[in-house]
Amino acid sequence: MLLRVNIFNTSSNLPLMAAMANGYFARRDLVIDVQNTPNSDEQRAGLAEGRFEIAHAAVDNAVAMIEAGSDAVIVSGGDAGMNDFMVRAEINTMQDLRGKLLAVDAPNTAYALAGKKILKLNGLLENRDYGVKLAGGTGPRSAAMVADPQLAAGMINPPFSFSVREKGLKSLGTQFDLLGPYQATGAFVMRRWAAENTDTLQRYLAAYIEGQRHVLAPENRQAMIALLTSRFKLSDTVAEGTYEALVKPGSGLAPDAAFSSEGFETVLSIRAEMEGMWGGTPPAAGKFIDLSFYSRALASAATS
Repeated sequence: MLLRVNIFNTSSNLPLMAAMANGYFARRDLVIDVQNTPNSDEQRAGLAEGRFEIAHAAVDNAVAMIEAGSDAVIVSGGDAGMNDFMVRAEINTMQDLRGKLLAVDAPNTAYALAGKKILKLNGLLENRDYGVKLAGGTGPRSAAMVADPQLAAGMINPPFSFSVREKGLKSLGTQFDLLGPYQATGAFVMRRWAAENTDTLQRYLAAYIEGQRHVLAPENRQAMIALLTSRFKLSDTVAEGTYEALVKPGSGLAPDAAFSSEGFETVLSIRAEMEGMWGGTPPAAGKFIDLSFYSRALASAATS
């Protein structure tokens, strides 16, 4: 069966690549058609319109869809984001960002909200102390920061958070260090599709779990670095740094692509605070997630 899977072209999708390369989907009679999205607005619209079946991205995008009336649902975790708060060379402290621009994908979801929260923790407020400019997904956004002196800061994850350092950008800290646990990338689908394709979704998630295990297995380190190098055309240094970020406990890939309830509480609380939603009090997480497919997939995933 053919499944269309929409992703951002970042290293957080290494488990998907590994699962494809090692036949984990094929052994379950699944053919994966990977689509790269230019930005989160396009991804959210595409999922709602049925242009693909599964999306992998920061799960706050699914929250935004659901709050807008969509029947999307989060079905697995993936990672904690691995973002760095990257700035141009002339920026040395958060206070240096006064009067500057924060580069974002969409202004009101996921890493944009995380970036705004970090700035707020440092006494800086949007439209008072800094502005926001749309610059696309992580790849285009990191390239824009290198090219445009006005784009002084942005949340950037691997491999781009390493490759842009070779072009003069630097980090003022990781998102994990600055904000703590965060449920970033996960899989989300439309509820109706999930209900009508339960077995297919469970087979997909089981293969994905095996791909996550493959990436995290120490004996596969060199093979995974080689896959990163070829997939993203990276230098050895950037590929090795990217892999180490992926396997770092807490801030990297979650074992078995598990969903972080603690991290999701952070996602919802940041949205409530920064967007003024829900009267400032986040709703129960169950409104947004259904991990029953994941639980059955985990039970069927191969252990070795």
